[in-house]
Amino acid sequence: MATVESYKTKKGLRYRVRYRKPDGNSTDKRGFTTKDAAKEFASEIDVSLRRGDYIDPNAGKVTIGDLGPDWLKRQRAHMKPSAFRSLDSAWKVHVEPKWGSTALYKVKFTNVQEWVAEIGDRRSATIVLTAYGVLARILDDAVRDRLIRDNPARGVKLPRKVPKRNVYLTHLQVRSLATEAGRYFSLILLLSYTGLRWGEAAGLRVKDLDLLRKRATIYENAVKVGGAMVVGTLKGHKHRTVPLPDFLVVELARTCEGKDHDDLLWPSASGKHMGPPSSHDSWLSGAVARCQKRAAAAREAEGKNPTTPPFPRVTAHDLRHTAASLAISAGANVKAVQKMLGHKSAAMTLDVYADLFDDDLNAVATKLDSVVGKLWAETA
Repeated sequence: MATVESYKTKKGLRYRVRYRKPDGNSTDKRGFTTKDAAKEFASEIDVSLRRGDYIDPNAGKVTIGDLGPDWLKRQRAHMKPSAFRSLDSAWKVHVEPKWGSTALYKVKFTNVQEWVAEIGDRRSATIVLTAYGVLARILDDAVRDRLIRDNPARGVKLPRKVPKRNVYLTHLQVRSLATEAGRYFSLILLLSYTGLRWGEAAGLRVKDLDLLRKRATIYENAVKVGGAMVVGTLKGHKHRTVPLPDFLVVELARTCEGKDHDDLLWPSASGKHMGPPSSHDSWLSGAVARCQKRAAAAREAEGKNPTTPPFPRVTAHDLRHTAASLAISAGANVKAVQKMLGHKSAAMTLDVYADLFDDDLNAVATKLDSVVGKLWAETA
């Protein structure tokens, strides 16, 4: 039970509260100018000790900078290198400079809100959310460790990500791009008709293909982190199998010719995993530029009412979106598309490709109209 004692100082009589912490060690809180204030604090301590939710007042003096490095180490242990890098960067660029020397008890809700707004004035919503997430999760752990009672960062208003408009190629545009890509013809087809991420395609080996069953099984994911290629497992540490259309089986068989069982299908010049092509100066950007030039010439030749669509500027990741688009237009349902793309849930697939399924809904209405129209005509 907490007790109140008085003691003398140069400024007059002061009061302190003595009590025993849950670990058995004695401590005190000094500096109360009135006995009533000391008694009130003592009562709060007694209640918190009985409830089992006692927080050591001195624990809140730990700084964000003291906790950050250990928190990052814990994240690194279970995260992919590419994902961890964004957290590490957010800590170094935004969190540590602002909050590193701040004691936990001094972190205020309004200060966090101001900080979020300040970053949002000059950086994207994605960067704001990442930086905020680092601070908030460090404070979450501080709450769990009973360093502070509540997380002052929770409840802050955050910016919303503006969804990027997906780019989709048609079948003819995919063929055109693959042709212009030259020796990467089969790679363009694979990305456009299976929806593999670049790192998954870069990690594909001859032994991962079962051309008789028309399947490719993805085990590796090669991503570029800080200028170096890092090879790991897929998201969720699972492998994934995707179907291969007949025309793609033929092209992949050609790509495998002369390669050993363990060889990468599309190695870099040094024989290692190939990094993602630049959107400005690479074999892919060059192929896209030639397709755009060819499409522009065709449209000009067609006159006032051209039928050739403009060729959009696309990245390797846009070919993943193209795969989803072509699969859905071919009649694939959301679960099939989810499995092909390796999404965690069908809800995620719907969120990313809501615009494509809107068209699917229109097709459903058209089919229902056709069926009902025929039935009613027969019974009229």
